Order: sequence, then structure tokens, then C-alpha cells
Amino acid sequence: MKLELRNSLSLKLLRVVLLSALAVGVVLSCAQIVFDVYKARQAVANDAQRILGMFRDPSTQAVYSLDREMGLQVVEGLFQHDSVRMAAIGHPDEPMLAEREREPLALPTRWLTDPILGEEQSFTTRLVGRAPYSEYYGDLKITLDTALYGQNFITSSVIIFISGVLRALAMGLVLYLVYHLLLTKPLSKIIDHLSRINPDRPSEHKLPMLKGNEKNELGLWISTANQLLESIERNTHLRREAEDSLLRMAQHDFLTGLPNRQQLQQQLDQILEEAGRRQRRVAVLCVGLDDFKGVNEQFSYQTGDQLLLALSDRLRSHSGRLGALARLGGDQFALVQADIEQPYEAAELAQSVLDNLEAPFHFDEQEVRLRATIGITLFPEDGDNTEKLLQKAEQTMTLAKTRSRNRYQFYIASVDSEMRRRRELEKDLREALTLQQFSLVYQPQVDYRDHRVVGVEALLRWLHPQHGLIPPDLFIPLAEQNGTIIAIGEWVLDQACRQLREWHDLGFNELRMAVNLSTVQLHHAELPRVVNNLMQVYRLPSRSLELEVTETGLMEDITTAAQHLLSLRRSGALIAIDDFGTGYSSLSYLKSLPLDKMKIDKSFVQDLMDDEDDATIVRAIIQLGTSLGMQVIAEGVETTEQESYIIAQGCHEGQGYLYSKPLPSRELTQFLKQSRRLATVANPATL
Repeated sequence: MKLELRNSLSLKLLRVVLLSALAVGVVLSCAQIVFDVYKARQAVANDAQRILGMFRDPSTQAVYSLDREMGLQVVEGLFQHDSVRMAAIGHPDEPMLAEREREPLALPTRWLTDPILGEEQSFTTRLVGRAPYSEYYGDLKITLDTALYGQNFITSSVIIFISGVLRALAMGLVLYLVYHLLLTKPLSKIIDHLSRINPDRPSEHKLPMLKGNEKNELGLWISTANQLLESIERNTHLRREAEDSLLRMAQHDFLTGLPNRQQLQQQLDQILEEAGRRQRRVAVLCVGLDDFKGVNEQFSYQTGDQLLLALSDRLRSHSGRLGALARLGGDQFALVQADIEQPYEAAELAQSVLDNLEAPFHFDEQEVRLRATIGITLFPEDGDNTEKLLQKAEQTMTLAKTRSRNRYQFYIASVDSEMRRRRELEKDLREALTLQQFSLVYQPQVDYRDHRVVGVEALLRWLHPQHGLIPPDLFIPLAEQNGTIIAIGEWVLDQACRQLREWHDLGFNELRMAVNLSTVQLHHAELPRVVNNLMQVYRLPSRSLELEVTETGLMEDITTAAQHLLSLRRSGALIAIDDFGTGYSSLSYLKSLPLDKMKIDKSFVQDLMDDEDDATIVRAIIQLGTSLGMQVIAEGVETTEQESYIIAQGCHEGQGYLYSKPLPSRELTQFLKQSRRLATVANPATL
């Protein structure tokens, strides 16, 4: 990983080097300045001696001759030097022959230089005659103001200090660059390569040898680090193999490799948590082999182990439908089916497992057949945790074995009975068409403009030889699930078109036939061709066949549905959307689909006089259909009040028990004839 800049060694080194160089520069500069203090003091003294030497002879002559005017000239000459503040010539025991003084220089640096050099310094030289007498005449005294010397000292000190610091910093920077090139830069490259190393496979990315460092400490460090990385990977690989082996032994069955009970409980805990959050069902299936002990005794325990392995492979073939698969121990296995909606899905899986066992197992030219009994529990109905579901599934399997083997059983008896009845119906449904157990009934549709019957809806009925009439909402989903809906749907279309042709031949030329299409039919590629052929075979005029599709069926695959609906429209069929208001379609989809009619679901019509919400929905659907240019028909009309209300709202057609219940073709023919006679009596102009 990348180092933060403030923590980098290079920056720390730069900081230390520069601070150290700065400290050394300051110390050396200060030493130089101290030495300059001494030199400045010496300069004052030297200048004083030089001045005294220059004016000694004139001063001696002036004192010797007591020439005051000459003395004043000498003093005036002394004051030509800017630093002389006071000068005097004379004998100390007598009044001065000549003297003068002036104010100290007012320079801004005095506050600093006066403490160092002193505010002023006085110097005296004796005035004596020539040898050999060397007679003493008096003294020449001068006082020098140190301000100018201090100012020069300050200027010099500043230059010394700044240049000293700059030289030190320059040397420090050069030293840093040397360290950076020779040490920190190579270290940065090494760190960069270290950051790319995969912790799981450290030896895959070795540290490259830095050019020029092959034989020094860095080169030795890189070689040692690469050897260490290889050693770490070898040890890590061995450790992981050992850990994986231990983990597998702890969580998986040794023989089959399937998860054991402990691992299953962990997996099932997660599955149940997710199912509870999504409010979905989970099925737990406990599979127990029937008389597996006898198989071991007959063929040997080694063959029994081989059978368990083969059985595990067959159970794995269902993995696409499973959330978990495990061996509970001995001859018992557990299958978890997650994210299911109805119990029949678990029944289908259980039956699929039993069907798979129908095929024999072959070992050493021996044929072995296995049978199993399956106990099924459902979440959340049978238990809300892993332990309860597994326990009840095992209890159900054990109980089922005491009654009858080679079957499945649900924990709840009513669910088990329902699943068995459903399975029987599904089996009978495959033969119902061949055995001519299906029939059609027809319910009239009335046009509210003149209250004439303008259409009929074909409704499928299944008369079961044992169970009587089976409700369509029960057997239609079964037919969609097992695929028989395609053949049944084509039969319904054929019968409806045949019957419509007969009614047209009887003079009911304007009559329409409405046929419901299931979701599976709507998405079947052959549907447009079938409809087109039937309309040609039975010579049905365009727009005489009306195909009703559900709102939810359209929304499953809107693109495919739109393509098929366009093909059906080109065949001359009308398209109606059935049960409108119960799905989740959007206005944009409705506008893009080729729809001719909108059918209000009966659940809204039945309570519209008592439920304001239903009345509001009905009004909205009628207004929506009208604005989209569609015909609107209401189903489930049972009272004149309902009829009056929907007519007042602009509904075009109605269907329901107010006009007629669904009737067989013969009875509906009589109904049509009677309706035509009544219409003729009410409006003779129709003759």
C-alpha cells in the first residue's frame, strides 16, 4: 500500500538533514559573528591609535608653544573623522589648551551595538618632546563614538548569518539528494514492488534486483526477502491444505463429500433468514432409503458404500432446484428447496427424486434397485428454525415408512392430501383431452347502445369422472406447468371458431367470439399461425374472433407479447386485455400495445355500489380506455344498479349473470334466437 507523504522516509530524511544543516549554519554563523565582535572592538582601538599617531606631533607643538589657535586647528582636524565625538589637548593639571565635543550619532542600530561595543571609547596619548630630553607637555585625548562601527558590524553580521545559513542548507540539500539517490529512492522502488505482492501467492511477484545494488546491503536484502517470500508461500500452501482438509472433515461427509448435518444447519440457517426477509417458503426433504440394511447384507458393505456414492451423484443432478444438499448419516439425506411459492413445488421435487431411483444401479455386473421414503416439512408452516424443520422432516419420513414405503409425505396431513390430489389431477389432465372430458360453455356480452347480444365468451370446463367439475383456476395452472395448455388451448380455439361459424350460418353474422389465452399460449411462437389457419378454415370475418390476454401475462415479457399481438391483429383477430386493474401495467405499455378492448375485472364491479374505492377504480378504467380509443366491457354485472352505474360512466358493453349465466352451445343458440325476437319486437325497424 502507498505510504502517506508525511510519513515517508525521504521526507523525514529531508527534514532532519535540513534542520541539522540549519543548526550547524546558525552555530557557525554565530561563532563568526562573535569573532567579528572582537574584530570590531579591535577596529575601534586601531582607528584610535592611528588618529592619535597622525595628530600627536601637531598637538605636541601646539602644547609646547601654548598656541591656542593651533590647538583649535588640531582639534578641528580630529573632528573630520566621523567617529570622533570629543577631543582635548592640554596638561591634565592645567586648563585644556583646546577641546571640543559633539552629540552621539543617532543611528537605529545603537540599541543592539551599544551593549556589545560600548556607547563610546576614550583613548589618550602622551605629548613629549624629542629625545634626548623627552619632556612631558600634556595629553591628547579623544573619544570615539562606536555607532558607525556597530552599523558596519550589524551589516557584516547579517551577511555572514544569511550566507552561512544558505551555505549550510545548500550542503544539506546536496547531502539529501545523495541519500535519496543512493538509499530512499531504491527503498521506494522496493516498497512499490512489495505493495504489488499477492498475500495469497507471495512468490509470484518477486522483488527485482536494483541496478548497481547487486553486491551491497540493498541487494542482499532483496535476495533474502525473495527467499523469505518463497518460504512463506510454501508454508502458507501447506497450512491451507491442512486447514481445508480439517474443515472438510469437520463439515463434509467423508464418503460422499456432501455437507454433513453441522454444515447443513449453517446453510439452512442462512436460507431461512433470507426466506423470512422475503416472505417465501422453504421445503426440507428428508430422504431415507428403504431396507438399505438388507442391501448391505446381500451385496456387502463395500457395495453399499458405492451405492451411496452413486445415489449422491443422482441427488446432485437436482442441484439446480436445491438450496442445499447434505448427508445426515447412514442412509439418510436432506434436500433443501429454497424460494418456493406453493407446496406442490416440493412435491414435484420429491417425486422427481423417487422417479430417479426407478433406474437401477449397476456394480460388477450386478443390478441393484433402491427405494426411498421422503418426509417433507415447510417453512414457516411447520417450524421457524432449522432444528424444528429437520427434526419434523425426519419424524415424517420415519412415520411414512411405517405406513407405506417408496413415497413422499408432508408433515401436515391436509397439505399432504392436497399435494396428492394435485398430482393425481396433473396425471389425469394429460389424458383429459384424449378422453374428451373438456367442454365449452358460452356467456353472452351485451352492447349498451341497444342492449343487443354482440358477442359471447368461450369458457373451458373439465368434467372429471371421479371429482366432477374441476375449477379452471385449479387445472389451468397445472396445464401451464406441465405443458398441456398448448394442446388444450388449440382445442379451445378450434371448438370456439367452429361454433362461431355455426352461429354465423344461423344468421348471427355480427356475433363475436371471445377466447381466453393463457400466458404460456401468448408466448408460444406458433400461436399466430394457428389463429390465422383457424380463421381461414372456418371462414370467419375479420374482427369476429376476440382474444383475451391477462394483464399479468402481458407484463411477463412485454416485447415478445407485443410481437405476437401484432401478428394476431394482422390475422384479423381483436385483442382484449382481461382482468384489467389486477396487475401492474403502466400507461406507457398500454399505449404501445395493439389493444382493442379493455375488460374490467369482476372483483371491482361486484362491490362498486358499496365500496367507493372500487367505484373510483371502475370510473378510472372506463375513462382510461375511452381516452385510448378502446372499447370497455365490464364482467360480473349482476344487478341493474351496477349496470346503470357503469353505463352512466360510459362503459360500452357488459357481461354477467344479469344477462345470462354461461350456457352450453345449444342453450345459448336458443338464447340468441330469443334475444333476436325480443329486439325485433322492441325495434321493428331491424327487420
